[in-house]
Amino acid sequence: MKKIFIISLLAVAVTVVISCSDIKRKPGRVYMPDMAYSRAYETYSVTEQDREELEKKGIHYSNIPVPGTIKRGELFPFALAKDKDGDSTNYVASKQIHNPLPALDSVHAVEAERLFLVNCGICHGSKLDGNGPLYKGGEGPFPAKPAQLVGDAKYESMPEGQMFYSITYGKNKMGSYASQLDSRQRWMVIQYIKSKQSAGKASAAGSDSTATAKK
Repeated sequence: MKKIFIISLLAVAVTVVISCSDIKRKPGRVYMPDMAYSRAYETYSVTEQDREELEKKGIHYSNIPVPGTIKRGELFPFALAKDKDGDSTNYVASKQIHNPLPALDSVHAVEAERLFLVNCGICHGSKLDGNGPLYKGGEGPFPAKPAQLVGDAKYESMPEGQMFYSITYGKNKMGSYASQLDSRQRWMVIQYIKSKQSAGKASAAGSDSTATAKK
């Protein structure tokens, strides 16, 4: 019985070896090879000349995204265009747009502060008091004091959407920062500014209550 089992086991092993050595190396015909085996062309990387060469081979390839396409994980684009000179329609309408980001966690809060200091602190100051290196108490190269983001009711009451409009397109002496900060980073900076404004108001309220109690 044991010999029969060993012989059967050997026969199975030989069969497996023979069948494995006869693997079909060439695939069959593919009905739509362009869909089965995609060409790894990156978006925007194919030139017009490349596209013409592909078309000569019967390959109709477009590496341009469909109009209105949004990258995975990207925020929806800002719906308002820049106002024309002398017009403020969209600037006023931007008040109704809310920050799409959730509240910043500790990690993103640190990154938002870094983005502010790198891009905004030179004018508005690290304390958001409008006294950055460019102004420096009136001794810097910039003669006019930049906006005081904390402690000035005008900017503390400014809606987030209007701040986003200003950062995106520029406002008054401040130019656009759309090339330096992507949309998510701009909203993060605005969240940082609003958090500092809230902290400033809380501190001022605490000081007032303490002064009242002493009286």
